[in-house]
Amino acid sequence: MKADELKTLQTPLKDQYRTDPASALKTLSVEGELRQDKVTCVVKSVRGPIEAGLHPAAGGAGEFACSGDMLLEALVGCAGVTLAAVATAMNIPIKGGTLRAEGDLDFRGTLGVSKDVDIGFKEIRLVIDLDTDAPAEQIETLIKLTKRYCVVYQTLAKSPAMTTTVR
Repeated sequence: MKADELKTLQTPLKDQYRTDPASALKTLSVEGELRQDKVTCVVKSVRGPIEAGLHPAAGGAGEFACSGDMLLEALVGCAGVTLAAVATAMNIPIKGGTLRAEGDLDFRGTLGVSKDVDIGFKEIRLVIDLDTDAPAEQIETLIKLTKRYCVVYQTLAKSPAMTTTVR
């Protein structure tokens, strides 16, 4: 996609959101169905069902998707799409590249082995390898804007308010 094509797609949306800010607020929703017989949750995805289960370090066999992996996959997907869009808008030619997210978990927390161990990722690293001839200052701006506009990156960095409702 070329910069002018992306601009053509996004300009009407940006104009609408400027004139009617409330129209920019969208609620994204995902549902899952519990499978107690397997200790899994089937997440209903637009790409088909994803059965999430326990990570092997928490007692799973490794046959189902791990939610921690899914979180890292969401980061890679969002950062990759954002990077591609920003590079397109900036006319930075990207020949190719890869993104990898790594996260460190101490499973003693989630298994209740130690109350002193926090539950969740201790650190997440996003590694981006780019094949481009763009100058270093352009790449620096590209990465800065990718981190700024990537929804998943910003959500992880800022931790949104969380609520739970049981019906």
